[in-house]
Amino acid sequence: MDSTEANEPVDRLKRIDEFTLADLEAVRLILRGDSVIDWHRLNLSSDSEIDDLLRAQEFHPDEPADRARLASIKNEAVSYLRRHFEYPIPKPVELATVEELIHTAAGSGHRQTCACTILKCMHIIHHLEGRELLFMLPFSDQEVFHHVEEKIYRVIGSMLAHGFPITEFVGGRKNKDSLYTKLLSKQETVAAQIYDKLRFRIVTRSVDEIFPVIQYLTKRLFPFNYVIPGQSINSIFRFRSYCQSHPHLAPMLPSMQAGKDDEITPSDNRFSAESYRVIHFVVDMPVRLPRKLLERAPSSAWPLGPIIFVVCEFQIIDRDTEASNEQGEASHAKYKERQKRAVMRRLQLGMREMRLPPPLRSEPSIPVAAPVDLPEEEPVEKPVLATPTPKPVPPKSPPTPSPGTKRKRG
Repeated sequence: MDSTEANEPVDRLKRIDEFTLADLEAVRLILRGDSVIDWHRLNLSSDSEIDDLLRAQEFHPDEPADRARLASIKNEAVSYLRRHFEYPIPKPVELATVEELIHTAAGSGHRQTCACTILKCMHIIHHLEGRELLFMLPFSDQEVFHHVEEKIYRVIGSMLAHGFPITEFVGGRKNKDSLYTKLLSKQETVAAQIYDKLRFRIVTRSVDEIFPVIQYLTKRLFPFNYVIPGQSINSIFRFRSYCQSHPHLAPMLPSMQAGKDDEITPSDNRFSAESYRVIHFVVDMPVRLPRKLLERAPSSAWPLGPIIFVVCEFQIIDRDTEASNEQGEASHAKYKERQKRAVMRRLQLGMREMRLPPPLRSEPSIPVAAPVDLPEEEPVEKPVLATPTPKPVPPKSPPTPSPGTKRKRG
């Protein structure tokens, strides 16, 4: 059994009235799609919070190899700062362990600033080397996706088994037809810009359970610092107003560094209806590869460690908003119809459509084919956990989801 699976923590969902400032800032960063590089402190204080952060990065702090890997990344960050900026780093900060750096980053003064600066550089170095490792591995996207899905199904399956307030979970790979349609509908027809080759959708019982679910995922599935900046959509929460309505969250607002404005960030997708509501973000997910796979890599890849990064899209929404989205123009069927009509129009007319007189632009002079029903979800390797009833009753012992199965959870 993989050591990650054997040590998978079992925990309860944190209530909003138990949130720390670090929890709230992590959720806000995800909603905004900001970058942790713009932060000036790391508000983690307890040993358990620090351990959770390291494990979310896929490090095992109690393993000597991982301890050495963390030290290597830290030393490279210190060396970089001295090479390019002649940055003065106090000896106690330079010699500190990563846990001690994180503790220092929650303090104040020059050492706190130095600790934050080193940790930001470590964030970038770890990410770049994990990406480099991925490119050096001699196996396909499909093999990589399998390990990502295995990790996600294990965590979400555990959440369902322990009665977390998730009424629906859908995961899958975007199939080729959907990729063709998406690229043909975009001005930038570059496959590297497709973020949702792997996508996962979580529906909660109520809107007030979205924050706790996101907070849990940042501890057990992906670290908040690897959410891709600029790719988040939040058309559900007006953050400041929502926090002010909760007596526990309101006092934290003045101390927040991650932004506390009251604006939503709607989708810029031209095929989405204005009434469509969702929480959407993209994560470069750290995935720890088994030793047997790493043995297939060239020897030049061994110093890069066992962790790769794979882009995944997540959507989180509450049950009532989900039902509202399926009404009228906001429905997925209407969305796909608008997208496919635009693709066919572009294929048949190209740039000529831009030169037509305004009255003719919506009625091309050549026939436009009727939209063809292209399946959005991949029929193979798509696990679905869903409930068909408005008031589901959770089973006593639901098993962990696996590809091709459905599980119901209240």
